[in-house]
Amino acid sequence: MKTVTTIAHTLVRLAGLSAIVLGVLFWTGNAQVLIPVHMLIGLVLVLSLWTLAFLAARAGVNRRLVALAVVWGFIVPVLGLTQGQLLPGDYHWVIKVVHLLVGLGAMGQGDGLAARIKQAPVHRQ
Repeated sequence: MKTVTTIAHTLVRLAGLSAIVLGVLFWTGNAQVLIPVHMLIGLVLVLSLWTLAFLAARAGVNRRLVALAVVWGFIVPVLGLTQGQLLPGDYHWVIKVVHLLVGLGAMGQGDGLAARIKQAPVHRQ
């Protein structure tokens, strides 16, 4: 379980950092052609978060934290795929900031779950 936790945690961090870098490029009007890559990276982030949630559930981590991570994993792509239609116009920047914060939240949850898995007194095999 420790190896899978480390791999999933590393993927959450790498995918999150990569998505942020690409997102900054998009905000500055550059690299728009890489939006599908950004979406794929977001998918890797979500799948890694869900993997950590599964491992956390098996390790006996608080079920509310596990459930939050699972639900959050659904919110990330829904927001990402619909953000173009949300609050168009002068205030669309608000949606962009919310998208960034939701992604950062997914990264933070991945970090938190990984730490709790490693601290769990009983690691089921």
